[in-house]
Amino acid sequence: MHRLFAAIRPPAAIRQHLLGLMGGVPRARWQDDDQLHLTLRFIGEVDRHTAADVAAALGQVRQQPFEIMLSGIGTFDRKGRTDTLWAGVAPHDQLTLLHNKIDQSLARIGLAPETRAYLPHLTLARLGRDTGRLDGFAESHGGLSSDPFTVTHFMLFESTLGNQGARYDVVERYALTP
Repeated sequence: MHRLFAAIRPPAAIRQHLLGLMGGVPRARWQDDDQLHLTLRFIGEVDRHTAADVAAALGQVRQQPFEIMLSGIGTFDRKGRTDTLWAGVAPHDQLTLLHNKIDQSLARIGLAPETRAYLPHLTLARLGRDTGRLDGFAESHGGLSSDPFTVTHFMLFESTLGNQGARYDVVERYALTP
């Protein structure tokens, strides 16, 4: 089985900026450079044949390059407990369009469409029950921003879960063409 997702890998300068923010929240499990990405569509576990179909379907997605920038921070809650700290991006319109095109291409090969609302973000840290307070981090970094950067491609990744967390390997790279 292959655990797949489509994502954008930000440029090195953006990743370094994000890595420089990480810290100051006791017992947060911070992402490392190899884990920083902006998910366009989580696909999940599929067999070898479906994985090949996914790779081919994503190759049919067409969209022009576009610019985005870092914009603020936020959290996700699960069952009433904050479990994820993330960096936002803006604007959302072209990201949402790309997400929808990917979702439609996967639906054409028989995968169920995404049911959750799409909120573009880059996960910074996973938070457990014993994680310290986020107040200081939010005060210091709530106004997070960056210069715009151009998205020229997206990638299909395979996620392998292990004792040290998830490892993400690039399966295929898809250019956005003007």
